[in-house]
Amino acid sequence: MLRPNGSVFTPSVLTLIGIPGLESVQCWIGIPFCFMYLMAVIGNTLILVIIKYENSLHSPMYIFLAMLGATDIALSTCILPRMLGIFWFHLTEISFDACLLQMWLIHSFQATESGVLLAMALDRYVAICNPLRHASIFSQKLLTHIGISVILRAVVLVAPCIVLIKYRLKFYRTTVISHSYCEHMAIVKLATEDIRINKILGLFVAFTILGFDISFITLSYFQIFVTVFQLPQKEARLKAFNTCIAHICVFLQFYLLGFFSFFTHRFGSHIPPYVHILLSSLYLLVPPFLNPIVYGVKTKQIRDRVLKMIFSKRHPDH
Repeated sequence: MLRPNGSVFTPSVLTLIGIPGLESVQCWIGIPFCFMYLMAVIGNTLILVIIKYENSLHSPMYIFLAMLGATDIALSTCILPRMLGIFWFHLTEISFDACLLQMWLIHSFQATESGVLLAMALDRYVAICNPLRHASIFSQKLLTHIGISVILRAVVLVAPCIVLIKYRLKFYRTTVISHSYCEHMAIVKLATEDIRINKILGLFVAFTILGFDISFITLSYFQIFVTVFQLPQKEARLKAFNTCIAHICVFLQFYLLGFFSFFTHRFGSHIPPYVHILLSSLYLLVPPFLNPIVYGVKTKQIRDRVLKMIFSKRHPDH
């Protein structure tokens, strides 16, 4: 339904154009993206299977790692299949409600991942700074409560952004989204009405989740480093630090990529649009791809189990 001024009243279908400015090479960009997605799914599924069937890995640290792996699979699956449909098969149309659903899922899984990283940092903090109480604090009941809380927080905080778009913004200057997936600001900027409330809510949700999580993660690792460097023996310091190194790598890649994407999208008006889109796409693809590699390399129990699986398949007689 068109209005006299040319705006569209609540469109039923939106069009995702992919990466503006790089349409001619999108099919080639899709190849490394597809590779990263497949590796993310295989790597995280492998970690989930190892943790499930290896009884010695049923500890809080590995349960949180399993939660991270499941979130990574879900997050990358929300974005990649449809993105490849745009790049390879020109399937650019998406219904308005499906676009809002994709946006809600992506931002909810991002928030969930941030919450899991916070839980992992707190687990390492208690394990190193108060090891005698670790088992009693991180009980099965607490792990369940943490898992439910992390998911509920993400779902509840992101939902108002969807509701505001759905029921507040009625007129759209165009139905074409200059993006490769449905992202909050990319949809909001299509509206002809005042979008300040939507922008403020988006920033509030981002800073409530990321600001809270990063503050406590940083505080946890500060306390961990203080405790580790106070240990008298060098071997004990190295062992304690080694249990955290994988978490620190994952933590840095997730938040640094996130902040870089976030600030270039909002404040980098002089940066070409395709740089914004590529950065935001990589932000959703790189952590799920790298996380299983980081944990596979840095976590001895997982590394040993993977090697055992590989060599047992090569030498079935043994």
